[in-house]
This record gives sequence, C-alpha cells and structure tokens, in this order.
Amino acid sequence: MSTPGSPPEAPRPIYSTGGVAAATAAGIGLAIIVTLTMIGWVAAPHDTFGEEIVDLLQGAVLAWLVGHHVSFSVPDGEISLLPLGFVLLPGLLLYRSGRWVARNCEIARLRHVHRAATAIAGPYAAIAGTLALLARTDAVEPSMPRALLMGFVIAFLAGGLGVLRQLMRDKGVVARDLLGLMPARSRSLLVGMLASTGTLLLGGLLLFTIALAVSLPEAVETTRLLGPGWVGGVLLILIQLAYLPNAVVFAVCYALGPGFAVGEMTVVAPTGVSVGPLPMLPMLAALPENGAAPVVSLSALLVPFVAGAVGGALTQRSAPDLVSEAAPLWGFVCGVTTGLLCAALGALAGGSLGGQRLSDVGPSAWQVGLVAALEVGLAAAIAAWVANWWYTRAGLATAEAGTAEKPAAERPETEAPAEPRPAVELPVDVPVGKGLATVTPLRPREDPPEEAARDTPVPEEAAPSVEEERESRERERRERDEAKAARKAAKAAERERRRRERAERPRWWRRGPAEEDSEDLYGITYEADPEEVETPRN
Repeated sequence: MSTPGSPPEAPRPIYSTGGVAAATAAGIGLAIIVTLTMIGWVAAPHDTFGEEIVDLLQGAVLAWLVGHHVSFSVPDGEISLLPLGFVLLPGLLLYRSGRWVARNCEIARLRHVHRAATAIAGPYAAIAGTLALLARTDAVEPSMPRALLMGFVIAFLAGGLGVLRQLMRDKGVVARDLLGLMPARSRSLLVGMLASTGTLLLGGLLLFTIALAVSLPEAVETTRLLGPGWVGGVLLILIQLAYLPNAVVFAVCYALGPGFAVGEMTVVAPTGVSVGPLPMLPMLAALPENGAAPVVSLSALLVPFVAGAVGGALTQRSAPDLVSEAAPLWGFVCGVTTGLLCAALGALAGGSLGGQRLSDVGPSAWQVGLVAALEVGLAAAIAAWVANWWYTRAGLATAEAGTAEKPAAERPETEAPAEPRPAVELPVDVPVGKGLATVTPLRPREDPPEEAARDTPVPEEAAPSVEEERESRERERRERDEAKAARKAAKAAERERRRRERAERPRWWRRGPAEEDSEDLYGITYEADPEEVETPRN
C-alpha cells in the first residue's frame, strides 16, 4: 500500500491479478472446508490421525467440489442431488476477489467488466479441474468436465459482479442508472421476470416453512433418533440449511402443479402423494403423508397466478404500449422467460442420490418450465393489459391537466407570466408579403455612418465654419472607409472559417455550391386573415 504523500501505485496487469485473486478465493474456501471437516472428524469416532489424513483431505476437496455443484460417481450410481446453499461460500469469496481486482487494476469502463471476470474465471476453472483429478479414488470419481464448467460459470458471475459493484462505487453509478442503459422494453421484461420468479420463490419458502412447522414434532423426533451431539447437531443444521434452496424450489414445483419425485415411482403433487422410505433427515418431515394432498396446501396453486400478475404489471410500468393489443403479448413473454428460469432452477435443484430407489429425486425440468410459462404467462398477459390501460389513462390525464391553463390565483409565485415578444421593426423599403409568403432580402440592422451623422442634430448656437465642415466630412469619410475595410476583412475571415469547417466535415454533410457561395440573408413573411384560418375554404 502507498503511504500518504507518496506517488500512487501503478495499476497491476489484469490477467495476472485475476489469477492471484482466483487462487486466493480457492485457497480460502478450501481452508474453510478443511476446518469444518476436521471438526466433524474430531467429533466422530475415528482411528489414529495418521491413517486417515489422506482420506480426510480428499473428503475436504470433494466437499469443496460439491460446493461448486460438481457431481461425482460412486459404485452404485451417481450423486448429483447437491445442496445449492453450498454455492454461497465460493460465491462470496469470488465476489470479494472481484472487488479486489477492480481496486488494483485499471478498468476504464463498465463495459470492460467481462475482461476482469474472464481473468478470474479462467484460472479458477483450471484450479477446479485440477482438484477434481486429485480427489479421485476407487470409490469416488468427480466429474472433471463439470468441475471446469461450473468453476468457470460461478467465478465469472460472482467475480464479475464484484468487479461491477466496485466500479459502480468508484464512479458513483447507482443500479437505477445502470438499468437505464438498457432499452426500455428489455429492461421492463427483465424486471417483470425477476419479480415473477421472486414471487414464486417467496411463495415456495412460505409453503415449506408452514409444512415444516406443522410437522415439527416429527422433525424433532428424527433428530433425537440420530443423536448427533452438539458438534454433529451444528453440522446437521448446516447441511439442512444448505439444502434449503433445493426445498424451496421443490415447493415452487408443487405450487405450479407438476410436483416432484423423491425416488423412482414416487410423486409429491397437488393431485396426490406417493412416497416410499426416506433417509433420516429432519427436514424431510415437511413432506405430506401418502394419499390425497392436504386441502390447505392446495391454496399454493394461486402462487403462480399472483406471480404472473406482479410480473405483468411491472412489465408495463416502465414501458407502456400505445397499442393496447401489444401489452398482453409482452406479458406472456414475461411468463415464458419466467418459465425458462424455473426450468433451469428445477434442473439444478434435482438429481440422483446413487441408489436405484433414490436415483430420481426432484422435479421434471421441462414440465415445470412448460407449466410455469402457461400459468404465469396467462396471468401476466391479463395483468399487463389492465396495467397498460391504467398507465396510459393516467398518463393522458396528466398530460391534459398539464396543458390546461392555470388560474392566476393558483399560479405559483416563482412562475412569472410570459413576457410578450417585442415587435420587429422592418425598414420602410422592405415589402410585406400578401398571400402565403413573400421572400425578401434582409440587410443589416445597423445604420450606416452617413445616416447616423444625418440624424444627429447640430446645435444652433455652435454653427461650424467652412473649414470645420470640410474636416468633419473628411474625418467621416475616413471612418467609413475604415469601417468598410474592417467589415470586408471580417467577412473574408468568416468565409475562410466556413470553408475550413466545410472541408473538415464528412462528404455527406457538405452543402451545395449554391449554399457555399451565398452570403445573403433572406426572410419569409407570412400573412393570413384570421377569418380565413378559422373557416376552411371549400
């Protein structure tokens, strides 16, 4: 760091700095995972430390990869049902690294954020792929292509967001100004999609919380049967919190209608519930019992329509359509984009737990996306049409109120009445147009020296002699000659300046020859009878 009074440090190269930031984020994340793994190892029965140190480190690396949503293969199948909450740890570390890169490198514009994000994501993906190779054993084999892909995606998004946030803070740019750079329709669709998806997730969280609260005694009994102890209990809570986003997405799929599965030949949906034996995890007590779905839970079917109404209204709020028929179309587009996002969330939240009985856990991504697009899109189309009618009606009322003349008593003190424009006095010899228009040459408004001298009254008591009159005429003639020469020089300088400007302009902006050589000014005088204006002619 530079001390006060010393010259500022030169900006660092962006790609080498990005590599250092990626290595730092990966190292800190791995150290945290190793620490938690050591705590769990100490709390559980174990052999001597020297015999399990290799397995312990490999388990920590595997947990680090799980935090990046990297699936791995086991002898019985594949483990791909991974907690989405673990992505928060590397995301925060990469966000912090992105801000550090923005502070130490020179990034001129906000549109160059992708360069810094790529400088972080490339080395981070290489680190993830290397750790996937080191964590391979006979029993566990992480997916190296998925490690490369997810490492790059998470680092690019989180690191790029950190860089963007730091640049916005340094340059004094707020999020509203950043959204203002987008086209109005794209910005409105983005806001509508995020609002609809956020409403769905909020409804899913509420549904899961209520279900878990109703089944809280069963969850407590499951925890008592596990008997994890204090340290194991804390780790058990952390694991369940990591799986909380998955549970919220599952609840959203339940509210949409398709539901989700908890194994082969199982379903949890509003049409009915059919599940088999489940792992002993306290949060699974929120699942309803086999049979018909609880009647109270059917109220969750209203969530997608509420989400569509919110998204459709916000879609038209910032960009109302003058053509009312276009508003439902944009509302339905908002629903389609929301459906695509829900399908992606469903694909990330579900997966397999290895065994044949739990090889299929989670929702069907294409079913969730299709139903969400239809339900949210229909509600968003109706809400967008109503909102567009309301916004345009309010805008027209505001415009009419603004054009109405204010009474003198209601006029603010700061608003002064408009002053009438002074009438333009034309010389006597300038003809006034009769009819549509008359083009007449305009001459300078300044009076010639001889006219000014002629209009100047001469005092009667001081009559000049013949010699004085001759000297006065000579002096006036010299002044006229000098003024004429000065005007010619000024006109020549102005012509030269205009010629240089025309030469510097692009070819398509040049004027024609008639305009270039023309130095005269012309005026157009319009004249019409008020009766002719008010009464149309036949």
